[in-house]
Amino acid sequence: MAKSILLRGAALFLLAVSPLLSHAQFQQPTDDELKMTSDPEAPGADAVYLYYEETANDPVHYRSVYARIKVLTEKGKDLATVQIAYQKGDVKITAIKGRTIHPDGTIVPLDVKPEDLMIFKTGDTQVQKKVFTLPSVEVGSILEYRYDVDYDDNLYSSPDWKIQGQYFIHKAHYQFTAETVLTLADQRGRIITKLAWSPHLPAGAKLQPSVNDSFSLDLTDIPPAPDEEWMPPVESLLYRVDFFYTYANDSTSFWSGEIKDWSKDVDKFAEPSNTIKDAVSGLIAPTDSDLDKAKKLYDAVQALDNTDFSREKSASELRELKIKATKRAEDTWSQKSGSGDDIAMLYLSMLRAAGLTAYAVRVVDRDRAIFDPTYFSLNQLDSTLVGLSTGGKEILLDPGEKMCPFQTVSWRHSDAGGVGESPRGPSFIVTPTQQYAENSTTRLGDVYVDAQSGITGRVNLIFVGQAALHWRQRALEEDDTELKKEFDREELEGDVPDGVEAHVNHFLGLTDPYSNLMAVVDVKGSLGTVTAKRLILPGFFFETRGRVPFVNEEKRVEDVDMHFGRRVTDEITYHLPDGATVEGAPQDASIPWPSHAILVAKSAIQPGQITIRQALLVGFTFAKPEEYPDLRAFYQKVAATDQEQLVLTLPSPAQAGAAH
Repeated sequence: MAKSILLRGAALFLLAVSPLLSHAQFQQPTDDELKMTSDPEAPGADAVYLYYEETANDPVHYRSVYARIKVLTEKGKDLATVQIAYQKGDVKITAIKGRTIHPDGTIVPLDVKPEDLMIFKTGDTQVQKKVFTLPSVEVGSILEYRYDVDYDDNLYSSPDWKIQGQYFIHKAHYQFTAETVLTLADQRGRIITKLAWSPHLPAGAKLQPSVNDSFSLDLTDIPPAPDEEWMPPVESLLYRVDFFYTYANDSTSFWSGEIKDWSKDVDKFAEPSNTIKDAVSGLIAPTDSDLDKAKKLYDAVQALDNTDFSREKSASELRELKIKATKRAEDTWSQKSGSGDDIAMLYLSMLRAAGLTAYAVRVVDRDRAIFDPTYFSLNQLDSTLVGLSTGGKEILLDPGEKMCPFQTVSWRHSDAGGVGESPRGPSFIVTPTQQYAENSTTRLGDVYVDAQSGITGRVNLIFVGQAALHWRQRALEEDDTELKKEFDREELEGDVPDGVEAHVNHFLGLTDPYSNLMAVVDVKGSLGTVTAKRLILPGFFFETRGRVPFVNEEKRVEDVDMHFGRRVTDEITYHLPDGATVEGAPQDASIPWPSHAILVAKSAIQPGQITIRQALLVGFTFAKPEEYPDLRAFYQKVAATDQEQLVLTLPSPAQAGAAH
């Protein structure tokens, strides 16, 4: 009987990113390891891996894990709990052993049976996790454990070595022995004959193949995963090696075949049936323009139950509602429900039924990873979009993203790589960049100040684009009370000045993706400092305490990813105490980073009030490390401007009395 491929990343999960070693024996710690209280190679680290190793042997269907960890802080003690996720039935976790070694050399063995918990179950697939906690752990302890992973004789499994993780690793060794006699075909009947691999390794490191289809890798002093603000997805930056059993001779032949087959599947799934044609004829009129037709159909599919944003129904509920697995686009329309991908494919089918030229696009979500053509799998792609050709233009649409307006795309799907159909045939694609004009946040408010620095007021936050989409989607998953709490925490808490409370009163336009989203916010508290003659207030209400990015990060290793361009505008009118006058106000300013960003600030004084305006326009999405000095210099100037003050001269007691 032919064997099948063990699905990498699905049938076998190793959640605890741990070193692996076949039948590794516990090691006697050195005196230096026992005495270690910090690590000069990893200053401030909570823990470090002393040893990190993995062995996988596919001919005997076996892997083994081994780890030695030094705990340096209280937080590092969290590593004493190990979680190993696996697919029940195909995989067994066996031979779990562990021990804790105290700094004085005392050894406390693991003598508690690991727990076995279910993570989730979908159809016939059930994912479990083994959980165990090493005993008597204290700061300074060495943690040591190992376990075996045994999988079914009828399965092949090519490993993916995740070399870089949260902690510094002093020494690591990996070993993989591949199956040499392959007797299987993939789902399309193609014969699997080759082993391919995709390495992403530090400079100088080299994967060592041998004549017997065995591979080894030895590494020392592996730094922890990068942790810089506004990075691209960290999973795409880590050192790793991925192995693949494949039918293809190389990357070019693999992707050429995969993309063509994917496109055929799309066309078959989205072929307009009579059900789809009848639905479309009832939604559009012959006199509608192509764009009007596309929008009417878009709104129709957006109105369906998108299960990516609603509670997933159990198997019994699906049977009771007579909901079947989706096999064609018409199934989604008939059931008025489907995943985001189902809805996108339905929309593609409806556009084609309307006689429009439309194509499928499939991308990697940019908040998760970056498309990697050296990774031999379509499974890395996350989301389906639809391209529409009309009037000589190509329009990208995001129907599977609930609450996303027509002709708007989630930022996760912009600048995203993947595959797509086109008049020239299917190929690799990169989706268009978000423009700053598409995304804005405007904060307009009136703040009333008394002579003792007390304030009351109301501010309206108006969102267009990605921020509006975010909060509308959150509203699908939270009730009104919880949504307000979340909004206060994310949008207000860290930005309003010390001493001021800000709470959203209500939302406007929350359920209408085609209107501006407004949050009406009440503010009150104590603002600024009072002296005998003066009241000193923050000039820029929302920016005084808001943390400006990059100011404290002197150097940069990774690219900067701002997610999307945007404009943030503040316009706050301070209503002054009776008799108070403006002695000093934030200076008018225009601070550019040419071709990238600009900050503009202006003040306008009128009797009894002053209006202070500030607009920050970010016109770039990505910046290279070599651009970082200019980027940081710009944001340092922004931070300095944000700290400018508003100084009011207060009337003397005699003047105040005369005024009354």
